[in-house]
Amino acid sequence: MNFFTKIDIPAAKWQIDYNSHIAFFGSCFADNISAQFAARKFKVLVNPFGTVYNPLSIAAQIHAIANEKKFGEPEVFQDMRSISEKEWLESLGKPKNSGKHSDAPWHCWDAHSSLSAATREECIAKLDNAVTNAREFLQKADAVFITLGTAFVYFLKGYAVAVSNCHRQNPNLFIRKMIYVEHVVKALECIVQDLRKIKSDMRIVFTVSPLRHLSDGAHENTLSKATLQLAIEKFIREIATTPTESRDDKAGFATESRDDKAGFAAESRDDMAGIAEESTTTVSYFPSYEIVMDELRDYRFYDNDMIHLSKTAEEYIFERMVETYCDKKTRDNIKQVEKFLKSANHRIQDADSPATATFLQKLHAEATRLESQIAGLNLDNEKHKFEK
Repeated sequence: MNFFTKIDIPAAKWQIDYNSHIAFFGSCFADNISAQFAARKFKVLVNPFGTVYNPLSIAAQIHAIANEKKFGEPEVFQDMRSISEKEWLESLGKPKNSGKHSDAPWHCWDAHSSLSAATREECIAKLDNAVTNAREFLQKADAVFITLGTAFVYFLKGYAVAVSNCHRQNPNLFIRKMIYVEHVVKALECIVQDLRKIKSDMRIVFTVSPLRHLSDGAHENTLSKATLQLAIEKFIREIATTPTESRDDKAGFATESRDDKAGFAAESRDDMAGIAEESTTTVSYFPSYEIVMDELRDYRFYDNDMIHLSKTAEEYIFERMVETYCDKKTRDNIKQVEKFLKSANHRIQDADSPATATFLQKLHAEATRLESQIAGLNLDNEKHKFEK
């Protein structure tokens, strides 16, 4: 007897193994799923600018990487928690180092606070370094997973650009709106184009985060998720059937303002070109949202806040991804690595005992054996720990 509906996910025509380089961009769901791969020693890049939820900001981050952007004004700013909306708007276009906030940290609208710093120069150095490292990884990437979290976007007043992180600044400095399907489709188009600029043959997988944004309201969260799903479906259907010609508007990933000064516009891009006809095996969709809504429709698969997923749910979705993107040989290799890591992470009670020395020697030998057996597997960190 079957007590739940299982989502049918055909095996991908391309595969991931331990030689693969896998990148993840998007919401905290992307952080959690990438951690499942990283914990099993896959080569992983995750959110080089920190967690990002909306498609416009994801597109902006990948655009920065693809074009080796050098950060500066107006993305990098000093903490302005004490500044009013009027003062902020009056300051636009004026020198930023007035001395009023000389002790305040520096942040970036496009990045997480982990890239903030005490000085402007240090903040910019962190951002530029993130661009360089991410680009180097993506030049080797075999697959990139893009997780869209919400269609609600914060726009910075005065600049009319999407903000990835508000850094707890004065809420009056932003306008918050839910973007339309067309805006999301445009963002996805630019994401794919920029990723292919870095490496033309990488596989790109879009998914929608199953984590609900209940602070938006239950109905609004449903509309937001539906907007993301409709946009992904529209985008994949279009690129799978007809090539898109070069765009006359060169609008980038955002469209012109529809009503007020918040707008949906971003800087125009001179290199904007259409995406050539591609098969659905190159750009595809993984049903993370549907797995949780149908297969895991029970609050026992949620964390204590009843919003985030439990570890069990994250591991189950990881298993479904492995079933989809890894062949039997790789799945068997994953089981071997898991078994080894369980022993390797065993807590040592007496580090100086002969039994411990023997145990560590066996683990070192097992690590060497696994590396010789599984192409692409790297257990240097574990072997170094055993040697110490």
